[in-house]
Amino acid sequence: MPRFSRRRLLAASAALPLVAIRTRPAGAAAFTYKFAHNLPPNHPLNLRAGEAAKRIAEATGGAVELRVFPSNQLGSDTDTLTQLRSGGVEFFTLSGLILSTLVPAAAINGVGFAFKDYPQVWAAMDGAVGAYVRGEIEKRGLIAFERMFDNGFRQITTSTHPIRTPDDLRGMKLRVPVSPLWTSMFQDLGASPVSINFNEVYSALQTRIADGQENPLALIETAKLYEVQKYCSLTNHMWDGFWFLANRRAFNRLPEDARAIVVREINRAAVEERGDTAALNASVRGQLAGQGLVFNDTDPAEFRGALRRGGFYADWQKRFGDKEWQVLESAVGTLS
Repeated sequence: MPRFSRRRLLAASAALPLVAIRTRPAGAAAFTYKFAHNLPPNHPLNLRAGEAAKRIAEATGGAVELRVFPSNQLGSDTDTLTQLRSGGVEFFTLSGLILSTLVPAAAINGVGFAFKDYPQVWAAMDGAVGAYVRGEIEKRGLIAFERMFDNGFRQITTSTHPIRTPDDLRGMKLRVPVSPLWTSMFQDLGASPVSINFNEVYSALQTRIADGQENPLALIETAKLYEVQKYCSLTNHMWDGFWFLANRRAFNRLPEDARAIVVREINRAAVEERGDTAALNASVRGQLAGQGLVFNDTDPAEFRGALRRGGFYADWQKRFGDKEWQVLESAVGTLS
């Protein structure tokens, strides 16, 4: 067994519950961990996660097995976050804006119209902004890996009318994730946001619980939201990504060199998924148009101006705190 002696694996396995050891079949992995996420099976994150799981199994001689569960199979985002904290799920990828219900600073990347392009995003999230947020996550007993997975810049789709200016959002029932920042931003733009977990979005749009939603183009395509929406307005109003989170107790039960392998392969998967998502977003507009979505461009300055006049930036500077706001503005420039 490469890199792992039988003695070391037996010692590490001693930390597992006795029932887990007794019921483990001969030849099975010493550590079988669940990796949950909310994306469809054909999304780049799920595909790269599967590749990473194979590499981890090979590099540890089969000692570490990651079982990947896409599409909220183990529960909604909020449910799975609870399972992650208790140890029922060992690994979970989650948007920082949803994670902010536990770690407020994790929402900092989602401040409306903060990032202008991908080079600015990765300089911030692979640099000082990401390092600060990881530190805050670790204070809550979780481990956040260094490289985030990309979810992309978010766009607005609707079933009623296109969004060209902030006024077009007034009164619209717009689905948003369960996150105060999303709710606050769209309220300040005049919409009526409805917080719904992603696994319920399609049905909410289909039954008109919500008139519209906002997500990156790649996810609009892979989740087939174009089937229940008519218009897509390219707002680029927010960049969102996924933190790869680990239950600290479960992660620390792995031998040290196994932990290094998991970190290396997951970070590699994240970087590869970024390239996949960028390529998918670059090509998917044409595919979605072919599925019937009607596209229109917008002027981000109009929306940013509306948020500034409404006090959105000043309010969130107070909510995050001057330290967090300074970390963000050092990467993206002055917002408020």
